[in-house]
Amino acid sequence: MTQEFKDKNYWALILGGSSGLGLATAKTLAKHGMNICIVHRNSRAKEAEIASEFEEIKAEGVAFKAFNTDAFKAEKRQQVISELKALFGPNGSLRTLVHSVAKGNLKPMWSEDKPMLKNDDFSLTINAMAISLYDWTKAIFEADLFSEDARIISFTSEGNTKAWKNYAAVSAAKVTLEAISRNIALEFAPFGIRANCIQAGVTDTASLRMIPGSEKLKAHSLLRNPFARLTQPEDVANAVYLLSKDEARWINGCVIPVDGGEHIS
Repeated sequence: MTQEFKDKNYWALILGGSSGLGLATAKTLAKHGMNICIVHRNSRAKEAEIASEFEEIKAEGVAFKAFNTDAFKAEKRQQVISELKALFGPNGSLRTLVHSVAKGNLKPMWSEDKPMLKNDDFSLTINAMAISLYDWTKAIFEADLFSEDARIISFTSEGNTKAWKNYAAVSAAKVTLEAISRNIALEFAPFGIRANCIQAGVTDTASLRMIPGSEKLKAHSLLRNPFARLTQPEDVANAVYLLSKDEARWINGCVIPVDGGEHIS
């Protein structure tokens, strides 16, 4: 496997990188020589399992750093960035920022026997799954950690245009995420920063399984996907790798489906 990022002292910062799409992305970028920093939030009960996954990344021979902290608190964010600045040294830089945050409310708008969505539920979800992309981008930019040719990549879903039960707050967050990404693509382009969203197909992750009715969603996706299979985390990770390459520098401000053609039927 070609390690085109090796010896360039490039780093990838992955927000939400301890499972699912984020973890798969970390592993793929590491295989290609990218140093990895993961910001995640997990309980002590999962520490051993996560540590085992992180060892696979370290085994690729890249530098690695993980922070088990609250990515949405300004003081925690600044602490991470300060440590990264010291870790990068004078020659290191952040090539790729990946936003893989899954923290939101999956409540119905109306129910007779279940808690219903409230204003605060929308605010929490949109802040975590969308606005935090801007918070991190701005903080990293102000710390002068981005490389001269940097890539910002976030994950959206088909829920950006389709209505799924119990998905209203997350759907609103995805639309907001895409709007923020487009404006980052526009306003930070003069500084060599590109921003794109990947619209992943239905992927069997822990986040998907939290959605009520996810089994039906998976079954429906198998029927409509041209390849008759679900999207795998590695499919999405490979797309992040491609967008991180030099040859992808002219891709900016896009929402790119990575679903095997699932969205066309």
